Amino acid sequence: MLNLLMSPRTARTVRSLLGTVADAVRSVIDPAALVADHTEPAPVEAADPAGLYEADEIPATETIEAAAREYDRAADQARRADRGKRAAKKVLDKLPAGVYGTWRVFRTPSSRQTPDLAEITRIFKAHGLGPVPMKACAPSLKVELVDVALVGTEVLAGVAV
Repeated sequence: MLNLLMSPRTARTVRSLLGTVADAVRSVIDPAALVADHTEPAPVEAADPAGLYEADEIPATETIEAAAREYDRAADQARRADRGKRAAKKVLDKLPAGVYGTWRVFRTPSSRQTPDLAEITRIFKAHGLGPVPMKACAPSLKVELVDVALVGTEVLAGVAV
């Protein structure tokens, strides 16, 4: 019984219920807060990495546009493929190893390793070393199509000046 109370689904349900109760209280105390403008904040841009093109090495704008278009198409295709893979994996993960029709389902040990952060944290605490030092991941490359008329700056070989 206690296991049911501790499940992630129960925790989400309780959080959802508390959110609903909080919204109800806010609607009585400050109704305007519920309809406030909830616009998304502007995306934060990371600093450029090292090893970029110099001003005289930047390819032609057409080349950059073609690369950005292809990157955007491939990224969208990868997202769709990943969603399909996750949906199929939901079914396959629950199957025991065996042959199903013309497909063999089995598991192999992974050769990848990852640090055991729980154990590292325990060791740091036991020795009074403070929090575990963390390093930020590399920034993600994003592309988006923009309307040049809306940019409002002169564009020279892809670099806004």
